[in-house]
Amino acid sequence: MKILFVINSYYAQGNGMAASSRRVAACLKEDGHEVRVLSGPNLAAAEPQPEFPLEEFKFPLFQPMIEDLGFHYASSDPVVMTRAAQWADVIHLVEPFVLQDKMIKIAESLGKPLTATYHIHPENITCHMGPLFYWRGLNRKILRSWRNLTYNHCAAVQCPTENVLDRMRRYHVKCRLDLISNGVIADACTRPVDPPAGYYDPERPLKVVYIGRLSKEKDQYTLIEAIRHSRFARRIQLHFAGQGDAEKSIKKRAFKLYEDGIVANKPIFTFEDRDGLRRLAAEADLCIHCATIEVEGLSIMEAMQQGAVPIIAEGRFSGTSQFALDRRCVFPSQNPEALAGRIDYWLSVPDERWKTGLQYAASMEQYDIRRSVEKMVDMFQYAIDSKK
Repeated sequence: MKILFVINSYYAQGNGMAASSRRVAACLKEDGHEVRVLSGPNLAAAEPQPEFPLEEFKFPLFQPMIEDLGFHYASSDPVVMTRAAQWADVIHLVEPFVLQDKMIKIAESLGKPLTATYHIHPENITCHMGPLFYWRGLNRKILRSWRNLTYNHCAAVQCPTENVLDRMRRYHVKCRLDLISNGVIADACTRPVDPPAGYYDPERPLKVVYIGRLSKEKDQYTLIEAIRHSRFARRIQLHFAGQGDAEKSIKKRAFKLYEDGIVANKPIFTFEDRDGLRRLAAEADLCIHCATIEVEGLSIMEAMQQGAVPIIAEGRFSGTSQFALDRRCVFPSQNPEALAGRIDYWLSVPDERWKTGLQYAASMEQYDIRRSVEKMVDMFQYAIDSKK
């Protein structure tokens, strides 16, 4: 099967949508399928580059903000896009943006089948537009335009979580909707069966970790405020692993905890590679996920895979809470007092916390990316068959 991925910035670093696409493409290739990419250039290195390269498109005035969000747009080149479409058996749209809309017109003129993944909510965009975020009519209008211009032209759309599937149904998307997780690479859990020496030491720092991009929608602010309400605050060692457009603001608020004497340990900020994130999760006492807008949340899934007990925000535009095995691992979005209560509970039960972490590691086996790719291949085949 020849599968074409259409994405603005396939090689973007720190971007979950691009990272997920690269992983899926790699698994498809391992299974013997041909995968090529229509995308803007790899700006981080000379190699690799997409098989069907497009020039970067830069927005006047807004380009710095777009780059801070870890994103880049590609220009459309009808010659390159047509050549890419002619090569493919099926065309997979990673985003619902202008590049994809132009590819749809080319694909339909050639009779090529289309599929897509719902990777992004309208709110992921409008949350960076000040008060416009709170204008629900704008978010609804954006999603209806994505439905009409992109999703309704596809034979099938991948919905990574139940939250997304429900939203797409409420918007009456016409095509087949497939509930398929983006999946996690099948890494072994490195957390040992028994706690290490010193685990029960009442003086040791308690590692509370947040893995994810430092941005408004990830809502690290709620965790920082929750620590002010925690009875374990003096022992907590906060560790934020990520970069992003809100880094300066988040650091300022986190360090204020230390300056005010709320925490005895200065918060840590790092940007880790994949192995570093695995080690960090395996050593964490808790991993927190406060995102208010999240399609799936692969970062916390990978932390759970390493035996970390998560505490996950439950909200209207986040699908991540479906992975919680225990209601005590869920809290109402943007409620720091409730989060503090969950933190205090889990930090007060070290035996249960360790055992629960290993249960989370086992639960992630069902989200093995190879299973997801098998389902996506079925989706691609359905799209191809729909054109026969």
